[in-house]
Amino acid sequence: MLRTNLTHITSEEDFSKQINDNENVMVCCGRMGPMCIPVYGIMEEIEPQYSNVKFFDLEFDAPHSHVIRNLPECRGFYGIPFTIYFKNGKVVKATSSIQSMEQVTSILDEQFK
Repeated sequence: MLRTNLTHITSEEDFSKQINDNENVMVCCGRMGPMCIPVYGIMEEIEPQYSNVKFFDLEFDAPHSHVIRNLPECRGFYGIPFTIYFKNGKVVKATSSIQSMEQVTSILDEQFK
């Protein structure tokens, strides 16, 4: 289990429910490592400011993380975390590796206006 204050996705069924029941979703799939922790921190910090977006984390090494790792949008990714943005159940943006506050908020503002 990831040690964050984000809502954890704990199964394949939970993942499907969250992306299908919520219009705007950001999922960060990673570990508690130096490239991932800053992204979780950004998500925790901005979550109150983006009430129209649901924020989740997913443990990269969990068996059900294949729902993120095997997405076509993640095929060329080499660095974690994999951060995926969903609108109405569809991937609208995918990034990998560490991200800055500016990078994350610009994606949120662009995709989830």
